[in-house]
Amino acid sequence: MSDDVVVRMMAGYAFVDALVADDVDLFAMGNLRYLLELNTVVLCGTDLARREEYAQHRTMTDRRFYEERQGGIRDVMEWYARHATESPWKLAAGVYIRIVSKPQLFIEGNHRTGALAMSYLLIRGGEPPFVVTTENAAAYFDPPTDIRDIRKQGVTMLFRLPGLQRRLATFLATHADRRFLMPGVNVS
Repeated sequence: MSDDVVVRMMAGYAFVDALVADDVDLFAMGNLRYLLELNTVVLCGTDLARREEYAQHRTMTDRRFYEERQGGIRDVMEWYARHATESPWKLAAGVYIRIVSKPQLFIEGNHRTGALAMSYLLIRGGEPPFVVTTENAAAYFDPPTDIRDIRKQGVTMLFRLPGLQRRLATFLATHADRRFLMPGVNVS
């Protein structure tokens, strides 16, 4: 990852921390704009000039996010509602899979935004956020290749989702590091 991508991801983690600290339910109706903001942060950071450069891209992303019939936010929200009682690991893995599988939720930045959404769900579930490190990067970037090639509405997803979700959830739990939890952040 380039230094610029790392800086934007750090801004994304700071945004996740703020959402958790403010007890914002990222997946509640009325709060979906925060998920769009996570995507904007991974693409633009907090630089207002860069955000202005991406204005048209952001408008197109908003449209895709809300209007895509088979892969927009409705798909993620319906899946989330059906699985909200699962462990934080499985919930985070499932949401990530719904974000990055075909058609992807965002035009660009799905894996990075997905990693931040996973972190948010893990923290809210009382677990450490997922952080890509030099030790886990190779293993992390392997499964998304499988995931991004699967269509959300296809038969393949129906049969492969449980195994992919279990594999990713196990990966997240195995690489959990409580050192990444911010001191003083209350988690449910």
